[in-house]
Amino acid sequence: MTVDGTISLVSYTESAYAGPAAGAAFDRIAHDYDRRFTDSLIGRTQRDVVWKVLTRTFQKSDKVLELNCGTGEDAIYLAGNGISVVGLDASRQMIARAKQRLQQKSPRIPPVFRELPTERIGELRAEKQFDGVFSNFSGLNCIADLAAVACSVARLVRPDGRLVLCFSTRFCLIEILYYLVLGRWRTALRRCKGHTDVTIDGVSFMVYYPTLRKIRQSFAPDFRLYSCTGIGVAVPPSYLEAWARQHPRLFRLLRRLEERLAALPILRSTGDHVLLCFEKVS
Repeated sequence: MTVDGTISLVSYTESAYAGPAAGAAFDRIAHDYDRRFTDSLIGRTQRDVVWKVLTRTFQKSDKVLELNCGTGEDAIYLAGNGISVVGLDASRQMIARAKQRLQQKSPRIPPVFRELPTERIGELRAEKQFDGVFSNFSGLNCIADLAAVACSVARLVRPDGRLVLCFSTRFCLIEILYYLVLGRWRTALRRCKGHTDVTIDGVSFMVYYPTLRKIRQSFAPDFRLYSCTGIGVAVPPSYLEAWARQHPRLFRLLRRLEERLAALPILRSTGDHVLLCFEKVS
């Protein structure tokens, strides 16, 4: 297929494709994902931080590849800003949900959504290179070999192109303190070893928590890190949504505090996520 005469996808047999475990897991919750996270107070607060960076990074008429696009919230937002987006995800049901939401929004430049796991983006063929690549909220934490993904991305991005990548951190201070207070020290320290097994609706898969140094090494030498922003430094992780709704005044205070702390060295790496911006180097 082609999109605007510039992008094509290598065809593959969908009926023969058995997606990775993470894709199968998110198939189970696709129908409820927006209620659980996208439309939550915490989810919206975290996403607003990402959107501010996106609008500074990408311009009108840019062409952006989104990895792990989920239900299409970010792609539709970018499209509303005049940016052309191709969104990929390993979850068939997430892609189906994204296409449904697209019919309701009808942006001037509608995103294109396709089922394709990040591990297979080497199958993507672009007649014209993308201006950038974007991945939000931990999709890349499901990837064991980041260096291989970085290699494929480098082929797809033009010189001086940008990457905006959101990872779950290895050390989330609020999460550690929360579970230590509950006496659940194993859960409190689950990220610190660098990987953990996660189960969603009966489907298990591995999640990785690479250090900032490891991420930089994986994307070198093709990409240089130039910006690092913490997400969820003062605002709690999304599983504390009930608490946030019960304490609206305190939550608003934490949101204001987040704006002050998110860019500070050391602290910016202790949030729930970290948003990294790379530029392609010659």
